[in-house]
Amino acid sequence: MKYARIIGTGGYLPPNIFTNADWEERVATTDEWIVERTGIKSRHIAGVDETAASMGTIAAQKALESANVAAKDIELILVATGTPDKIFPATACLIQKNLKIPTCIAFDIQAACSGFVYALSIAEQYIKSGTVSKALIVCSELMSRLIDWSDRSTCVLFGDGAGAVILEASSAPGILATGLYADGNYDKLLYVDNQQLRENKNYISKTSHQYLENLHPFIQMQGQRVFKLAVAKLGDLIKDIQLKHKITLEEIDWLIPHQANMRIIQATADKLHLPMEKVICTVETHSNTSSASIPLALDIAVRDGRIKKGQTVLFEAIGGGLTWGFALAKL
Repeated sequence: MKYARIIGTGGYLPPNIFTNADWEERVATTDEWIVERTGIKSRHIAGVDETAASMGTIAAQKALESANVAAKDIELILVATGTPDKIFPATACLIQKNLKIPTCIAFDIQAACSGFVYALSIAEQYIKSGTVSKALIVCSELMSRLIDWSDRSTCVLFGDGAGAVILEASSAPGILATGLYADGNYDKLLYVDNQQLRENKNYISKTSHQYLENLHPFIQMQGQRVFKLAVAKLGDLIKDIQLKHKITLEEIDWLIPHQANMRIIQATADKLHLPMEKVICTVETHSNTSSASIPLALDIAVRDGRIKKGQTVLFEAIGGGLTWGFALAKL
């Protein structure tokens, strides 16, 4: 049987660190308020010249080095991002250019915070079908460009960063199971309107003009509803993992959840009956980096020695769409 196996990880965090104290100087909030509700103490903010492609390229280079794989051997590039450099071409093509990867398959996916698990599932299918033997997944986000810096309910939640993994076809077990889900009926709970549509008001009808005036260029979120739905959907996800995919709790060495909120992470761990010692958490210092949060956390835990070869990791995420899903992988 052919598997898709993660053989290398990489990450990049902008050097500029923005603490809760920095936010106290900008909006009516406190470190205590932020930590109590989210668990976040700091986040990384990209410089003015940094982009999803530039950050993603650095993370990808580190993943290639970790896997001991040459860029020329990559046959598939998937980039999960909600903050692409351009409407088109895809950020995946820009990273391909930066890394000097020869002609290959390259495209972006948009699944918000669930982008990494969606990308893993897609790459796995390409590898298991025999279409490609080596794939690069990059998740790169500039969430600081999407926040209203005067809105204390959202501005303190997000940060920037990029994470990457290399997958390879293998006869040894790798990705064991994935599950992807979406429900567009919840689209108004967490969204960002298209800034380009908002700015281009030439040659449009009066009706369209009124529509554009009502667009919101920053993150819009109904926080309490998102929190309750996240806990409920992830609870259902865990039941699905256990029943439909026949996975026992004893098989899971580590949980790496999307790093959105410490209370959601704790609730998920409780439903899995996993102690927090078995959960990789970076939300305290990274905040919510959307699709980049899981691969960033994975890279850190691999490099500091917590996650070892042969261990089984459960990735799970939920994000705007709503989208949610999981991937179980033996590393």
